Amino acid sequence: MNSTTLIRHGPGALGLRILGLGPGFKPCNGLKQLRLLLDTYAFWAKGRSNKQIRQLLAGSTVVISLWTGKRMVGFGRATSDGIYRAVLWDIVVADDLQGLGLGRQVVEALLSSAPLKNAEKVYLMTTKSADFYLQLGFCDCINQDLLIKELRNHQ
Repeated sequence: MNSTTLIRHGPGALGLRILGLGPGFKPCNGLKQLRLLLDTYAFWAKGRSNKQIRQLLAGSTVVISLWTGKRMVGFGRATSDGIYRAVLWDIVVADDLQGLGLGRQVVEALLSSAPLKNAEKVYLMTTKSADFYLQLGFCDCINQDLLIKELRNHQ
């Protein structure tokens, strides 16, 4: 495998969101790369429009992307109040590169960021990857319920 480059984007990921910047601050269709990664490897994120992806990036406190050359192979983001709560969102690694520690890199980069490392609790929701997150120190939350209210359909 080629070496990977981890990028810690600033809040809102302006370079990625507006200019499509990747490794070395070079334009590489970053938004298109992110959309392809989500559409291909994240069942929960298929079909998000460029406008929606720009909006989710703009509202993110921390954004991490992982690249092999000009290919985005991993991504994760988080929101946080910086003191009490943080939530991890959209953690994804290309299927052909799973099992190589890339997901761990993304999660550890998110957790070590200033807004998250000072948070009292970090939450995440997962459908199929609980075992992975348990290995990273997360635990099942048996004393809380996950409640959902859908406000509108984004299709």
